[in-house]
Amino acid sequence: MPLLFGTAGVPISCPERSTEAGVKRIRELELDAMEIEFVQGVRMKEEKARKIASIAIAEHVALSCHGPYWINFNSREPEKVTASRERLLHSARISKILGVRSVVFHPAFYHDDEPQVVLERTAGELMKVREILDAEGNDIILRPETTGKPSQLGTLREVLILAQEVPGVLPCIDISHLHARSNGQINTYDEFCQVLEESAQTLGDLWVKNAHFHVSGIDYGLKGEKKHLVLADADLRYPELMKALHTFGVEGLVICESPNLEVDALLMQRTYRSLRDR
Repeated sequence: MPLLFGTAGVPISCPERSTEAGVKRIRELELDAMEIEFVQGVRMKEEKARKIASIAIAEHVALSCHGPYWINFNSREPEKVTASRERLLHSARISKILGVRSVVFHPAFYHDDEPQVVLERTAGELMKVREILDAEGNDIILRPETTGKPSQLGTLREVLILAQEVPGVLPCIDISHLHARSNGQINTYDEFCQVLEESAQTLGDLWVKNAHFHVSGIDYGLKGEKKHLVLADADLRYPELMKALHTFGVEGLVICESPNLEVDALLMQRTYRSLRDR
């Protein structure tokens, strides 16, 4: 699969605010992917999921999903950890019907625990989820995301370790989150290449041929991410990022989370293709 560009949710220019219409609008825009946002919970029924899957196949649009925000595998309350497993399982089950290959999610908060302890707990919980999905014949890829605040589990190293330790797990590398979390670092061609090289060396072709990125402009401070911005209003050097992606020959999805969604998705797509077509 080549590197495909798309939006996090239904494009803004879509007159009908449905997932079905959003997939069709993606094709009209000549984009190639859309991430279905279950961030406020999975409310989609199986019949609708099957319909969307058919439309996506007909329109040649690759789909991914973002799981609910209320996942925290390091909660102090055991019932919330159980609920987190169920939310991720629900997302994966509906995603299989949708024909989705990946479910992105934010894995945990540190609270007052040591990062290594939280990482081990999260790996254990993901192993439980993976065992259930495997027993059901569900090979959806679970993608813990690099997160934008230092209070959250989700450094590049952490998500790579989770992918190493738990079968059926690969990272979602949110470049903007890494940029915000480092308070403005990870913003040059060389730094982007370092991220890609570390990921490739750790996970090999399994990741290189099936990567997943989130990109947007982003506002940040000492506590990390504040809010997403359009690329034109932010300091993220996206042309250098596109150059790094082209250099490494990474394949997979680039999902735009900028407030203007398809505008920046198309901008990145054009920038990337100008490099590819030279």
